[in-house]
Amino acid sequence: MNRKYFISSLATAGAAISTSPGWAVAAPTESRRKHKIPPFLKAGDTIGITSPAGYISLAEVQPSVQLMESWGFKVQVGATIGKKDFTYGGTDAERTADLQHMLDDPNIKAIMCARGGYGLVRIIDQIDFKQFVAQPKWVIGFSDVTVLHCHIHQNFGIATLHSKMCNSFPDDWTKAEPIQVNTILSIRQALAGEDFKYTAPAAALNRQGRAEGQLVGGNLSIVENMVGTSSDIDTKGKILFVEDTGEYLYNIDRMFWNLKRAGKLDKLAGLVVGGFKVKPDDAGDEFGKTIYEIVMEKVKEYSYPVCFDFPVGHQRNNMALKCGVQHMLEVGPDGSTLRSF
Repeated sequence: MNRKYFISSLATAGAAISTSPGWAVAAPTESRRKHKIPPFLKAGDTIGITSPAGYISLAEVQPSVQLMESWGFKVQVGATIGKKDFTYGGTDAERTADLQHMLDDPNIKAIMCARGGYGLVRIIDQIDFKQFVAQPKWVIGFSDVTVLHCHIHQNFGIATLHSKMCNSFPDDWTKAEPIQVNTILSIRQALAGEDFKYTAPAAALNRQGRAEGQLVGGNLSIVENMVGTSSDIDTKGKILFVEDTGEYLYNIDRMFWNLKRAGKLDKLAGLVVGGFKVKPDDAGDEFGKTIYEIVMEKVKEYSYPVCFDFPVGHQRNNMALKCGVQHMLEVGPDGSTLRSF
């Protein structure tokens, strides 16, 4: 571990852009409802690692264990790490039991999901959150973990952390690229209680403006699939962020249409569009619209700010975001800024 490099990287993580005071601020309305913030971590606290979705080996989580221990935390590796039931990190019952243990154990102060994949929707209704509500702790992850972010936000009003997971930690920290270093360090900053200010470059179809509200969202496929369930998030007065990977453009279009028809887009405070890795269209059967055009078609009659190319998603530049925490979104001619407070 190169501590000098670690400290200098922490100091330089993130950047700010100038903002214009002339923009109108969208009324936060219901988004002012205060979410409960889990206690931030201090040296000696324990982070639990579990795999409630896909399979991951013990060797694959070791780089994350070593790095988090170098941050001063203890790490408890859950029973699902190394277990395999086809694509899953153990059977439904094993994954349920491991996540339940992590939620209930008062000595575990944060829970990092080891990887995404698929599987949380199979067990979410079997989880008992009573102890978690009584003693909240940070739940960390993205992709399939969006099921947890949505469910916890909507049902219990407790903030969670959307970020990279164990399978994204570099094998050799000293050889990691700055963009990877910054994204991993953003997890540590979030757990330490630091506020954020992230930026994104200007995009041609950005819609300028300023908005304040709770930040909600995650993987588009999951957010859309939660509609009509007990994990369906209320987006009114909030800043929604979305990202996705491995989808055809026509399916992304369909998911945005479904969000629009379900009333998830009409009363937003703002919209943040992260990384989208799309499958190529078949030759001669092209969809004919870009991600930017797909989104703006659905929100053209609304006035809230819209930001594209934000550093979140299935990509190297995937910064930690505090779901359920109040944020300010500013979209201007030179780019966008999202900051927590």
